[in-house]
Amino acid sequence: MTKPRIALVTGGYSSEAVISYKSAETVNRHLDRARYEVWQINVARAGWTYTSPDGARYAVDRSDFSLHLPEGHVCFDAAFIIIHGTPGEDGRLQGYFDMVGLPYTSCDAATSSITFNKRYTVAVAAFSGIRTARSLHLFRDRPLSQAVILAALKLPVFVKPNNGGSSIGMSKVSRSEDLPAALSKAFQEDDQVLVEECILGREFTIGAFCSDGKVCTLPFTEILTHNEFFDFEAKYQGKSSEVTPAECPEDVANKVRSTAARVYDTFNCRGVVRMDFIYEEQSQEPYLLEINSIPGQSSLSLIPQQVKAMGWDLTEFYTKLVEEALARRNA
Repeated sequence: MTKPRIALVTGGYSSEAVISYKSAETVNRHLDRARYEVWQINVARAGWTYTSPDGARYAVDRSDFSLHLPEGHVCFDAAFIIIHGTPGEDGRLQGYFDMVGLPYTSCDAATSSITFNKRYTVAVAAFSGIRTARSLHLFRDRPLSQAVILAALKLPVFVKPNNGGSSIGMSKVSRSEDLPAALSKAFQEDDQVLVEECILGREFTIGAFCSDGKVCTLPFTEILTHNEFFDFEAKYQGKSSEVTPAECPEDVANKVRSTAARVYDTFNCRGVVRMDFIYEEQSQEPYLLEINSIPGQSSLSLIPQQVKAMGWDLTEFYTKLVEEALARRNA
């Protein structure tokens, strides 16, 4: 019987491509070759390509996302998207795959687009009764003065690109005189910036996925950063401690898990999603920071840690994600 052909789609157009390649290495090592044929596709501005074992490079036929190789025409049964940033995390690739009829392992185009935009994410969450921090949405061509920002929000604040991830371009501002530099840094990464009040509490991050129509949450992680906050260095250069599963009372754990499942349902998520929360000290409630629709899978990433804590191996977990995608092809 012919094995399903899975396109492992990685790369991307943003500064997060380097993280995408690291994640793809992990996924590629753990996809079950006894069940699937795996073809790694590189998405870059210069072109979408497949590199064969002998080093030959072939362009993807974008009319149907297939390959024309010397040995024949290769079509795919599903795509495993592992692109952080555009076009894999912002809904663009998902919309394309919907048009060519190829199922994929991530959230759909609409959900991806909303969750990629941090301001829209917290707006939808707040409208649904999920707790979020107070924030301002800034645009490069419609700047707000420092006085207006500080009148609306209390220091300290986080300043971050509105679209994007990996904490690139993000700053924590505790003094008003540091705000202009933080805004400039964030605007180097995006035309939109989110300024968000800091919430004091414990930082938890939790993965969730769908299995047989039911939302399942992974054992969640507490982030103990050695830097001022969980920035790029803390995430990818060992400047943080991560406790998985987080050590907390069961009533706290239940609130985090139930809120994560509610967020997953509210945003109509698919595949594995990671949500970041601050468990606020005064209210004793979790506040949603953001949703990562294609969370990292590198050796330093949190989802692999959580999968291991659940008692699964990554091959078993990735098989579950692929099978969920294949089921949508046959629905």
